[in-house]
Amino acid sequence: MAAGKSVVGRKLAHRLKRGFVDLDQVIELREGMKVREIFKVKGEAYFRELERLTLREILRRNGQVIATGGGVVLDEENLRLLKDQSLLICLKATPEMLLKRSGRGEERPLLKGGDRKERIAKLLKQREERYDQAHLSIDTTALSLDEVVENILEAIGNLTAPSPLPSPSGRGRG
Repeated sequence: MAAGKSVVGRKLAHRLKRGFVDLDQVIELREGMKVREIFKVKGEAYFRELERLTLREILRRNGQVIATGGGVVLDEENLRLLKDQSLLICLKATPEMLLKRSGRGEERPLLKGGDRKERIAKLLKQREERYDQAHLSIDTTALSLDEVVENILEAIGNLTAPSPLPSPSGRGRG
């Protein structure tokens, strides 16, 4: 939440010359209402089921950058699919920065009620174990948009670069 998933995802997709999909926007278009309204009218459980079904559908297509909501990984099957079928990147930031970026929080149904900074810290703690399973994690707190995208591109390059180590056969690089 407010770590930069959508804005980073769009810029990363542009740099990689790939399509961009924002999972929440797809759900909003299909339901004809904003995520906050879905939570209010139909509840979080209904939204999470839509999220699960939509994610499965989107992951069937290759060559895209997908921005998911921060809670998508709470579902074990979603987390498994993302880990198995994509490069799962977790964008993190301090609770203070997330609070600042989330503005008044009116678009954020999970920040309703009580102290918002406390709610953010609680959500991060609840999700920490899941977020730690990402293939790559980047703290966006002190980074610009361009710096975050460059860090991701560098990590992708490192994943696809040939190994400088000799192959097991001893002939050339692996």
